[in-house]
Amino acid sequence: MSDRDRADAVYDRLLERAGERWVQPRKERTARILELLDDPQRTYRVVHITGTNGKTSTARIIESLLRAHGLRTGLFTSPHLERFTERIMIDGEPIADAAIADAWDEIEPFVGIVDAELESTGDAPLTFFELLTVLAFVAASDAPVDVLVLEVGMGGSWDSTNTADGDVAVFAPIALDHADRLGDTIEKIAEVKSGIIKDGAAVVSAQQPAEAAAILRRVAAEKNATIAFDGEEFGLTEQKLAVGGQLLTIRGLAGAYVEEYLPLYGAHQGHNAALAVAAVESLIGAGSQRVADDIITDGLQGATSPGRLQLLGIMPTVVVDAAHNPHGAEALAQSLDDSFDFDEWGLVLGVLADKDAAGIVDRLAPVAAHVFATAPDSDRASDADHIADLVENAGHRVTVHPSLADAADAAREWAASSERRAVVIAGSIVLAGEAIALSEEEDWKSGWRA
Repeated sequence: MSDRDRADAVYDRLLERAGERWVQPRKERTARILELLDDPQRTYRVVHITGTNGKTSTARIIESLLRAHGLRTGLFTSPHLERFTERIMIDGEPIADAAIADAWDEIEPFVGIVDAELESTGDAPLTFFELLTVLAFVAASDAPVDVLVLEVGMGGSWDSTNTADGDVAVFAPIALDHADRLGDTIEKIAEVKSGIIKDGAAVVSAQQPAEAAAILRRVAAEKNATIAFDGEEFGLTEQKLAVGGQLLTIRGLAGAYVEEYLPLYGAHQGHNAALAVAAVESLIGAGSQRVADDIITDGLQGATSPGRLQLLGIMPTVVVDAAHNPHGAEALAQSLDDSFDFDEWGLVLGVLADKDAAGIVDRLAPVAAHVFATAPDSDRASDADHIADLVENAGHRVTVHPSLADAADAAREWAASSERRAVVIAGSIVLAGEAIALSEEEDWKSGWRA
């Protein structure tokens, strides 16, 4: 069996488990199997990231900055866009098929033991995300890495990733999302997310709603942790548009970084970069040591964020953004206005049924001259007709398309008929992954075929 077949077999085994949306508010099950594996998550330093939006982009910028320091890095993010090995990165590359398969071989004997223990107490077996977290911890230990940049799956305190102790706890912007699991107010959500703050850790946070900031400050004080906020102890002081991205001037915790290039679009990515710099300063030098100019330059220039304002096509321009909740949709709408110079946008929109489709439409439809409603390839997808009804009821032009391929075709044809038009594909991480694969298959960077 080839290494790729072995890796794909691991994913098939994971898919037999309860899915990522099946979450119990507890982490003891993950802790138990890690204990049997001799706690691999304690063999490296950890930067732990939570929040509602910007987690993955911030995590990827942090990882790039750490790698620029010459450190061996691990990165665990979710979900994936095309293939599950993207979720576990070693030194900036998706984990090798052989490495993920070998890690599973280490874990598998203990899975049955823990499942049996859980069954004896009437509890459900280990889930997809719990086992994926264990895989990431074991793979990072086997690599071995110096630092693991670790993104929370959902929430914080009871998430399976919280079996690791973060040296630095990073908080991206907190907003309402997963209210059915995390609570229906900002305060409740912030309380759950604050659970990643460990004794004596360093905490860095994006600008937050006042009620969330108050909770983070209180928990940091209880844990004897330092805390720094964007806009107070550090921040983004200037950003300018540049070809393929932006030039940032950042006031870090330990010094200023002037006109550094970040190859990502969007004002929010500038703030993500400032947060990432503060996190790295906190890990290396306890917030009192400025990052060297060559390292900051290499780290920011090397940052990528697939599926976040990613350019997929030219003639016409096509970009994709995951934007799967109202906060993300609002950031995308702002970025389309700030970072590009087009008269009209065509919006290919597909949303999962458990997301706030009305909120996403409310933020995104006004920036579009034409909405091409479709559905992600998922059994959790919201019906394209339902999306179209929301758009139409809001007074915007919309057509319905049964698949992304049909919607993208129609949108690209529409955009190609004018030099001042472009296409954005958004509304779902699943849809973003589909779009990336489709753009490569059809070679959208060679232009529209007449």
